[in-house]
Amino acid sequence: MPKRQPAKIKALQQTIKVARAAISTKHWNEARYALSRARALTNALPANLTVQEREQLSALRKKYAARNTPAAKNAKQAKATPARRPGGKKPALKKSTAKGAAQQPKPTPVHELGDRFINRASLGYGSKDETMGSRRG
Repeated sequence: MPKRQPAKIKALQQTIKVARAAISTKHWNEARYALSRARALTNALPANLTVQEREQLSALRKKYAARNTPAAKNAKQAKATPARRPGGKKPALKKSTAKGAAQQPKPTPVHELGDRFINRASLGYGSKDETMGSRRG
């Protein structure tokens, strides 16, 4: 922390910029560190000199605190789906893959290691019947 008052004010302003950038880019650990550093700098300065900085910090703290709230998640989802232009291209219909899945039934997994089920056929060790015969003999 700088010793002289003008240097402390400059450091506080820089820290506020860092905190703002970290919050906007969602680097939460960096934002938390910048906010704690800014708090230490504001406590070291007289209140009448840092009125604007304190207001900016309180707004940044509100943004930081609201990062995991349902309202923030809803806003994130609203931004994720952009509005489509009218008359634009329509997406091509995808063919259903249900027929392909119905033709090839999955082999039943072999009960081997305690409560875990291992599908040996998918690992390339053969079918269930082959493995059961080799285990007994």
